[in-house]
Amino acid sequence: MLLLILTCILLLPVFWGWGRLFQTFGGKIFTGVSGTLLSGIFIVSIMAVLTSWLLPLGTPVEVIVLGLGLLSFLLLKGYRSFFDFFKNNHLVIPAALVVVFFATFAPFILDHYGYYVPTVKWFREAGLVKGIAGLDLILGQMSFWHALQAVFSGIGDPYLRLNLPALLIYLIYATEKKSWLHLLFIPLLFPFLQSPAPDLPVIAFALILLNEILSGNKNILLIFAFSVWIFAMKPTVLWLPLLAFMYAFMIQKQRVSVLWPGVFILGLFLVKNIWTFGFPVFPVQIADLGLSWKPNAEILETSARLATEKTYDMQYRYDEIRNFSFTERIANWFLLSGMKSGVHIAFFVGLAAFTFFTVFRRDKMVWLIYLAVMVKVILVMVFSAQYRFFLDVFFVIIFVMFSGLIRKELAWSGFAVLAIITSAFFITPKIVTQYIPTFRLGVAMRGWDRMQLLKPADYRFNKYKTYVIGNLEFNVVYGYLFNYDTALPAISPAFLAEYSEAGIFPQLKGKEIREGFVWRKMTAEEQQYLKEIIRLHEDSIRQ
Repeated sequence: MLLLILTCILLLPVFWGWGRLFQTFGGKIFTGVSGTLLSGIFIVSIMAVLTSWLLPLGTPVEVIVLGLGLLSFLLLKGYRSFFDFFKNNHLVIPAALVVVFFATFAPFILDHYGYYVPTVKWFREAGLVKGIAGLDLILGQMSFWHALQAVFSGIGDPYLRLNLPALLIYLIYATEKKSWLHLLFIPLLFPFLQSPAPDLPVIAFALILLNEILSGNKNILLIFAFSVWIFAMKPTVLWLPLLAFMYAFMIQKQRVSVLWPGVFILGLFLVKNIWTFGFPVFPVQIADLGLSWKPNAEILETSARLATEKTYDMQYRYDEIRNFSFTERIANWFLLSGMKSGVHIAFFVGLAAFTFFTVFRRDKMVWLIYLAVMVKVILVMVFSAQYRFFLDVFFVIIFVMFSGLIRKELAWSGFAVLAIITSAFFITPKIVTQYIPTFRLGVAMRGWDRMQLLKPADYRFNKYKTYVIGNLEFNVVYGYLFNYDTALPAISPAFLAEYSEAGIFPQLKGKEIREGFVWRKMTAEEQQYLKEIIRLHEDSIRQ
């Protein structure tokens, strides 16, 4: 806990300093400490993505960002703002310590090892690499949030807990704006605290913007820009920029000129995807530009099939799903074994309740929110109806329907109760899995360790083997499934099997990894050698 507290003491002032610098020329999206902090995260993440095209986001970049942020904080007397806020909001400090406590547990989300950490490593050691999806398809996403995490992953936040200051900003906002329902959402986000999962900032920041829109915030230029920025972290929050767009023209009657910062960020997002993935939106294969570094078609087809199987929680094979009738597709999605079935049913019950609420409320703003959410729901159901892609919708529905009904005392009491309940999942996960066998994440959770009072729990593996095929020397984790701490360039054992089946293999586009990757057909000798490599890693592939 101690090291994470020091991380927050460092990073929050840095974000405040950058936020004040941004506000001098960009204006305030809203007032208060939270508005300045959010502006700081916004501008640093945008600069991080732009910088990653030119050079890695390593220690020199981090030192400059930390130094300028702290200098601005000191010169502009940011400490006064923090002092005034905490002096008038005594409950925030114990609540913040509770948040820090949950951030000390070891990461247990599998994407932490297969996607988040590798992406941060690539940003920090190589920058934004052309055709990185051709080496490891999942890295083609390269979220804005991971670019920001990479900036601070050496000195400021070596344990990759950037979601901790993000959730503290959300806590500060809820208190400043006296929007108490937000406090009840905070414990529900604790499972995302141990990893740089974009889900947490996307949900928290989207709810902040939603509250600002419902409050009638007239700074449409920044409302739209921030909404597109959140979308760039994770495109499943498509409803937010759609809502901000409709709010700008149908409620606030603004001119088109207010969209230009948001359009710039959207363009940056699309170009970033084209650079890393070969298509404008990951993982959708739309607007094929015929680029030499786009992934192999067979690899993309395998990914699409896997997405379809994940829609049904891997309980059906792709060929079975393809032969489902329309009614079977719906019925089998609702009747999956385990917790997923309950989540799916709750999702549609929530949508039905939201529909009735919207119809009977007869409020134009609520109708716009409903339309934006339904567009997102339809697109998710069409492409890959995995429950994790519509988690944010639960929060939106609850917030719109109940935000004005929760009082301060009830919110703080509810925060405490939910935090205590959630702690049972973290401290005694084995007991929880005994009573809830389908709680699969409990298997990866390792409970409480007293060393967490000093530093957050983490895993280290760092076992790998090095091989060469063509002009690419690459590393493969040995004895595990994911390359989260394997030296770059790293290829996971699962992708080796896919490359072998497709008969292709990634190659350097130039002489260094920063120049990017392409793929080519393997020779017969290379295919045989790859099969020998795969045999050495068969246990990892089967995990």
